[in-house]
Amino acid sequence: MNDRLLVIAGPCVVESKELLIETASKLKSICDKLNFEFIFKSSYKKANRTSSDSFTGIGDDLALQYLKEIKDEFNVKVLTDIHSVTEAEKVARFVDVLQIPAFLSRQTELLQAAARTGKTINIKKGQFMAPEDMKKAIDKVLATGNKNVMVTERGASFGYHDLVVDFRSLVIMKKFGYPVIYDATHSVQQPSAGKQSGGRPEFIPALARAAAAVGIDGIFFETHPKPEKALSDSASQLPLEIAEVFLSDLSKIYECSRNLDLI
Repeated sequence: MNDRLLVIAGPCVVESKELLIETASKLKSICDKLNFEFIFKSSYKKANRTSSDSFTGIGDDLALQYLKEIKDEFNVKVLTDIHSVTEAEKVARFVDVLQIPAFLSRQTELLQAAARTGKTINIKKGQFMAPEDMKKAIDKVLATGNKNVMVTERGASFGYHDLVVDFRSLVIMKKFGYPVIYDATHSVQQPSAGKQSGGRPEFIPALARAAAAVGIDGIFFETHPKPEKALSDSASQLPLEIAEVFLSDLSKIYECSRNLDLI
């Protein structure tokens, strides 16, 4: 394990500049206080919404510009998703980490286009993939010469509208030799349960604590000042007001687990 827990967090999607500033300011302050490494996360657009009339973004260029301003103003690294080969080079000019969404984690051309930018690549494990399969995804990135890669566990499909986390996957993926991140909020989603995805956010703290105890390099979570009013993933984001307590609890468990030879 690393000496410092990596925290990847922020609102699901760029809704406004004001939202990004409020969230980034709060999260950076917390991470500085707890001595955590921090990467700010927000999707510059949402390309995989449940419904065709769901909010997808404020406009690509404006959202990317806002993310760049957050990067510069708060001196933090920034992560956002890409969904197609043509996005990789453009988006890489604004952020530090390119994320491959879970639904696209097997897409060879997308993985390699992202990797060729030289940015760090965070690959979300598909809900349909075994943890062993992620080694193949990592190898697709490594084939370009880019060794800056992370993998993220976000649950596996359990029936049609639920997810379950198999914590064995953290142990298995850790053996690949690259940072393993646990996604605490997408793991409690209930995909496509109705017009939009549902969620069970009351389980976020417990599952995150379990992942920290198993041994992880980082925690990923989406957070919003008012989750119920969020324009995407409103049912599974962590309230920003409890982020400090949430991370403080993880800090205690992380400190214990990193001194043990767990994985």
